[in-house]
Amino acid sequence: MLERTPEPEVMDTDEEVFTYDAMDHSKVNARFAEDFLAFHGPCQGGEILDVGTGTALIPIEIARRDSRARIVAVDLASRMIARARHHVETAGLSSRIRCEVQDAKAFDQTQWRHYEAVISNSIVHHLADPRAVLAAMAGMVAPGGTLFVRDLVRPDSEEQVNDLVETYAADEPEFARALFGASLRAAFTLAEIDAMRRELGLTGGTLVMSSDRHWTWSWRRDP
Repeated sequence: MLERTPEPEVMDTDEEVFTYDAMDHSKVNARFAEDFLAFHGPCQGGEILDVGTGTALIPIEIARRDSRARIVAVDLASRMIARARHHVETAGLSSRIRCEVQDAKAFDQTQWRHYEAVISNSIVHHLADPRAVLAAMAGMVAPGGTLFVRDLVRPDSEEQVNDLVETYAADEPEFARALFGASLRAAFTLAEIDAMRRELGLTGGTLVMSSDRHWTWSWRRDP
């Protein structure tokens, strides 16, 4: 089993933001938006919280697919949020997507049970210990609302890391390939995520391998 190698929690240098934003995430983002809406159903007009939004490409995908989607997109990296605001404005979605600098480890209790849905793609592997953030994300889901979290799965070996980098980032610049490899090494296994949610008493919903490199946890709070 490949040991986990944590990576920095925040990607906020100009090079990191530019490289991340330039990578082709279009298929992954579209799949996330489609899978979330298939599980959640039509948006009801409440707020959706996107935790660790990066440059807000997933909120844009969701808003384009559902005209009632209203999204608060948060990230700890101020440069990421600056780029996110640019994308949202360019997409003509500023009235439905609000981008804010916010620390997922310090959510305000006033946000508890507030959101129609809480979503997150690829924030978990950036955290040294994601249990508090997972608990907070679940706690902010309103009655009848949805939690939908997806992240990378740590491969079993360095050989598998290299194979995934070659499969999904072969045409990317070297720095981008290195970022993807580091993210795979920093990811948790499905068993580790399952143990965390059980420890938190959050065993409802489904936790599955949703691709050869992702896990997805989908859960709905009782009305």
